[in-house]
Amino acid sequence: MVILSWGNQSTITEFVLRGFSSIRQLNIFLFMMFLVFYILIVSGNLLIVLLVLFSHHLHTPMYFFLVNLSFLEIWYTTNIVPKMLLIIIAEQTTISVAGCLAQFYFFGSLAATECLLLAVMSYDRYLAICQPLHYPFLMTGPLCVRLAASSWLCCFLLTAITMVLLSRQTFCGPNEIDHFFCDFTPLVRLSCMDTSLTETIAYATSSAVTLVPFLLITASYSCILAAILRIPPGTGRQKAFSTCSSHLTMVTMFYGTLIATYLVPSANSSQLLRKGSSLLYTILTPMFNPIIYSLRNRDIHEALQKCLSKKPGFLR
Repeated sequence: MVILSWGNQSTITEFVLRGFSSIRQLNIFLFMMFLVFYILIVSGNLLIVLLVLFSHHLHTPMYFFLVNLSFLEIWYTTNIVPKMLLIIIAEQTTISVAGCLAQFYFFGSLAATECLLLAVMSYDRYLAICQPLHYPFLMTGPLCVRLAASSWLCCFLLTAITMVLLSRQTFCGPNEIDHFFCDFTPLVRLSCMDTSLTETIAYATSSAVTLVPFLLITASYSCILAAILRIPPGTGRQKAFSTCSSHLTMVTMFYGTLIATYLVPSANSSQLLRKGSSLLYTILTPMFNPIIYSLRNRDIHEALQKCLSKKPGFLR
């Protein structure tokens, strides 16, 4: 650990991520399991991106937003899992203060962006089901680009505010973070300066990018459910519900894991349990994203079959 003197205290320049040190005897098993999960996440989400890009019939608003979500999941997981694997197998637990802040910045920005993208996707489903005749004129290509771009830009700018405030903090020993990645709360606890302003702004911005999209999603699906129930049985009700069931499943998984991690009082749960709940939204949710969206999706199945049927020239 590199230590610099600062007044009567020691200022640290690197952190130690403890990871899963309490169950070190399972390191090989954890490494292999998380490595397989990471490969599945990258390959599955990359497959969706490529299928949509190279399949003309998938060039619709719904799949445009799905590509954004799949790309986000790849970046989101790559920001955390490779370092976690090094901690587990090679015990490379140290990370510089700058590296830790950068990891937190991308984690926070991407998590917030996912909240907004899920809200945008629910709005897209609302227009498709509740305003089917006007849908092609309302959800145009330029609007899709603006909605996606504003989601990315807004969240990266909002998280930058917290990032700047954190970077102005001075961190004192001990330098251990009992987690497998750099999250906001462990970082604040290591600061030897007043963090009240930083915490207030962080909670305000995080609440804005999680609760507001959640309310929009709830409102959208309330309207969708009401519209579906008005459809006579046997005349498309099942088809209408199936078009948004995948997205609703993803919303439930993502927000459910966030609530389990950040809203459950820490006094009632061990740190190991909190790490386990963090794994749900950093690994399991991105891994299930391609499975959920392709399991009952006829368009994805057809695109995949067309790609597999196109044999290379030397095999024909």
